[in-house]
Amino acid sequence: MNSITTQPGTALVTGASSGIGAVYADRLARRGHDLILVARDRSRLEAVAQTLREQTGVRVETVIADLGQRADLAAVETQLRGDERIGILVNNAGVAVTGAMIAADPDRLEAMLQLNSIVPTRLALAAAEGFIAQQSGAIINIASVTALLPERFNGVYSGSKAYLINFSQALQEELRPHGVRVQAVLPGATRTAIWGAAVDHLPKEMLMEVDEMVDAALAGLDQGELISIPSLPDPADWQAYTAARLQMAPRLSLNRAAPRYKQ
Repeated sequence: MNSITTQPGTALVTGASSGIGAVYADRLARRGHDLILVARDRSRLEAVAQTLREQTGVRVETVIADLGQRADLAAVETQLRGDERIGILVNNAGVAVTGAMIAADPDRLEAMLQLNSIVPTRLALAAAEGFIAQQSGAIINIASVTALLPERFNGVYSGSKAYLINFSQALQEELRPHGVRVQAVLPGATRTAIWGAAVDHLPKEMLMEVDEMVDAALAGLDQGELISIPSLPDPADWQAYTAARLQMAPRLSLNRAAPRYKQ
């Protein structure tokens, strides 16, 4: 299949030293993409890069950056704007704060919002500048199914992922005329370090391995999906969810309040 991920171009992947980011790096390298891998942990990132160089023969550059730090984030933004080789951005870097919001450290919640929402926004917009000029490219934002179930999860975490879905949908509308693809990926429970040992207590039928998740997400990108939910068997469920939301649109802003508020 001739898709954006089988065409030449360098992919920049954030949070690439382990988990989802490392598997994206592996899969994109095996599709022939050179890589720019971004993460904080130098030793782990260099190990991933060296393995991919040896196994795939692609060019792999590493950028040691803490995207929660303004200067490091700005440096990656600059690279996205100025490096014409880059054709794919995988916005994967993120963090989770679990437990009750009212018991959480507000500073940790703020840092999570910065990394999960602000950082991918700035990187996506930086990448979009170059992609518009090239009239091609793909931006992949890693969200989460928790965005669809705010009653069951930490609302700040799920809210940060819901933001990514909203952002991705709106960004695709702006970028479609320029030949640029946007995809939001909504993994369910996935065996990654972000959740620690908590995943070991989940029923095995709920827990997906990282390789399975990334392979499904890339297949969704190949198939032209804007929203990819790797574990959802029937895409009609998402289509129905979207249709129900859009059906309300004509009644969301009217010049009179609804009658039930006037009783």
